[in-house]
Amino acid sequence: MTIDVAIIGGGISGLATAWELRKRGYRAVVLERQVRTGGNAFSENIDGFIMEHGPSTINAYDAHAQAVSSSLGLGADQTYLGDGVKRRYLVGGGKLKPIPIHPMGFITADYMSFRGRLRMMMEPLMRRGKSECDESIQDYAARRFGQEFAERIMDPLVGGLYGGRADELSMSSLLPKMLMLEHKYGSVTAGMIARSVQGGHMPGKRLYSWRAGIGTLPRALAAKCEDVRTGITVRTIRRNASGYGIDCGGDGVVQARAVVLATQPHVASALLDELDVDSAEATASISSPPMAVAFFGFRRDQVDHPLDGLGFLAAEVENIGLTGVQFNSTMFSRRAPDGCVSMTAYVGGARQPDLARQPEADLTQLVQERLSGLLGIRGVPLVSRVRHWNLGLPQYRVGHSALVEKLETACERSPGLFLTGNYLAGPSVAACLNKACDTARLADDYMAQSATSQQHRRVTSAFNVEEEPTCPRFAF
Repeated sequence: MTIDVAIIGGGISGLATAWELRKRGYRAVVLERQVRTGGNAFSENIDGFIMEHGPSTINAYDAHAQAVSSSLGLGADQTYLGDGVKRRYLVGGGKLKPIPIHPMGFITADYMSFRGRLRMMMEPLMRRGKSECDESIQDYAARRFGQEFAERIMDPLVGGLYGGRADELSMSSLLPKMLMLEHKYGSVTAGMIARSVQGGHMPGKRLYSWRAGIGTLPRALAAKCEDVRTGITVRTIRRNASGYGIDCGGDGVVQARAVVLATQPHVASALLDELDVDSAEATASISSPPMAVAFFGFRRDQVDHPLDGLGFLAAEVENIGLTGVQFNSTMFSRRAPDGCVSMTAYVGGARQPDLARQPEADLTQLVQERLSGLLGIRGVPLVSRVRHWNLGLPQYRVGHSALVEKLETACERSPGLFLTGNYLAGPSVAACLNKACDTARLADDYMAQSATSQQHRRVTSAFNVEEEPTCPRFAF
């Protein structure tokens, strides 16, 4: 039997695409290699401590993500940042430097030098850049705000959010809204002021999760999907007269009119090799350096620091081996038992990929030493867990937009073939949900056009058969 759409990959992107297609009346099957769905969006309850193995928050200002949560019946289960989040912290000189959350925080704090803060304040006087130029985040920040701002603020931000290096990643691909402020208002500062007056808000000011963690989302999506098959390894995908044949080895062949690849880029590249060479090369060029996640739970009296923020980030020049740390029990309620606190440290990424590959015991020792010095932690943790991700976040390097343009035209080269995932429109959960919705819409358009074309062929065929008797065949 031929199904409508086969979706390869059961992470948030694949599940959301299947759900959107089902709402449109199509039969979609999700084929997932792992024994569970959700990809790296996995939340684990360890003796009352909730560990996020992957993403941990969603931007509350993303309307589509909010609509998805509501449609899945998860609205009442949403939990927002707690009142304990009062500051942000950056590592400076081996110590945590508090930065007030208000817009003038970086100027009033002593994290940057006086000269660096003065240069930052001169941003409105800087000439507007060329809109057609794809700059690195490092170059953009240095041009607008100064070299110290780029190294001490943007570098740790990029390391913490994207597991990358500011001198490699694309400004237009990852921070397009900031770029838009410069082009529309002449400067980022002027744009932020204008948006504030107009009642707008910058991304990331309000975050949420669900009481049991981000893993709530893929579980709810999977429950809404009609056909989700786990433990299935797709070997090859080949075009045929009915659409696509998906070879699943011992689990047989799935026949589908259309295919959506919702895998990591290196997996997509291997499956695309015989379908679309251009897309195979594009996905193969996207790196995803390894990342390690180290989670700890302590009694509150073991930690001197007030933990009154989201956590802290560290610039590469600090050389502490961590890209950042989240104070999970401060961010959201019920993330640790009463009288306890929890935190997550992130190691590796593009900065130090080899460090992320270290054995659990070595990583645990490294992170505990750093946390003890920075947060005043004493004694042995109640809970300690390390998760190794051999492939972390995809790197949106300078020129990434050209790769995306090539990948988004895969359907033109292989009709009925679509790609979705965190390497296309942004690595955040909200970005993946938005991209999945767009992918489902494109697949819907293709299926509708295909059905119209088939109907046209049937009508034409019927017309030809009906006309055939007017030319009788005689045997001579």
